[in-house]
Amino acid sequence: MQGVVEFLKGWQLHPVVDHFTVALLVVGIVIDLVASLAPSRLWLRSMAATLMVLGAAAAAASNLTGGWEADRVWDNLTGPAKELLKKHAELGGILPWVVGGLAVWRLGIQFIGFLARTRLLYLFVAIVAGGAILYQGALGGDLVYDYGVGTALMNKAAPSPAAAPTVSESPVPIPTVYVPPPTPAVAPASPAPSLAVPSSATTPAASTGTEVSPPPGAAAPPNAAGSPASKPTTL
Repeated sequence: MQGVVEFLKGWQLHPVVDHFTVALLVVGIVIDLVASLAPSRLWLRSMAATLMVLGAAAAAASNLTGGWEADRVWDNLTGPAKELLKKHAELGGILPWVVGGLAVWRLGIQFIGFLARTRLLYLFVAIVAGGAILYQGALGGDLVYDYGVGTALMNKAAPSPAAAPTVSESPVPIPTVYVPPPTPAVAPASPAPSLAVPSSATTPAASTGTEVSPPPGAAAPPNAAGSPASKPTTL
């Protein structure tokens, strides 16, 4: 038996059963109200009684599967989410008994003559119970959509210690970066010193101021004006 329970827990049937519970009970109450406006439609009253009985069975299943889900997620919740789940669980523990009593009452109205006179009172209590069922469904929606209870979002927000990544104790070597040495700056080449070339070569005679006569037979050097030198005259 325990194996069957564990197998059913793995399916996480609570949301599915809850939707059936709300649909069966609310539709059953609405059909019963319509049947009050059409007393000759006896099949409507039979349908309403059937839906109320099925809704009571679904409410009991919702309470059972809701307890499984609460045990699974309770330790992972804190703060407002845990308080909301506690409120949802308390109301979920009361509603199955209320709906079960309504189902028995509805069968008595259907098959026991003197209980038929309590039909209006039954409808009033059923409407109040239907409002409580819708409120209970809204609380469950807040748990799922606002806090991510029972979803992968909750698992990401509060990871289990086993799933936490382990930090390696060995130090991670710091990557080295090769920096090339700076290239020495090349000094600009200094300009070669210019050699002063004299405009005209000086002769030793010019430097000493002594006139040197040319050797015999040699042509006389031109004078400054470019004309041949004149022979000296003898007195």
